[in-house]
Amino acid sequence: MSTVTLYRPVGEAELALISRLDWSAFPPRLPEQPIFYPVMNEGYAEQIARDWNSLHEPAKVGHVLAFDLPIAVTDRWPVQVAGGRAHEELWVPAEALDDFNAMIVGPIRLVSTWREGARVEEAQ
Repeated sequence: MSTVTLYRPVGEAELALISRLDWSAFPPRLPEQPIFYPVMNEGYAEQIARDWNSLHEPAKVGHVLAFDLPIAVTDRWPVQVAGGRAHEELWVPAEALDDFNAMIVGPIRLVSTWREGARVEEAQ
């Protein structure tokens, strides 16, 4: 099966919920969040985690997660461009998130962490 890697910038609260789901699914959207939008490239996810989550979230921390899905996911939810060409996202309706989660291949992975606009180096 051919897969595509997608990325999701998250704050501390969403990261904790994903951890409670054993790194296998994303939590339901809140009522004011009608769309779940993973992004198509790591650079865009880092930009959001660095420039938004790590500066505006209460804990001043943002994370980038990576996960794999069958390539056909982009047939079901076409790629949307939000701004410039590098800002590609999938717009998954909140009510379709269970279907989306069922398509995840393997675990969701933590790629990077950002605190107050700076990348946090992982402990060796």
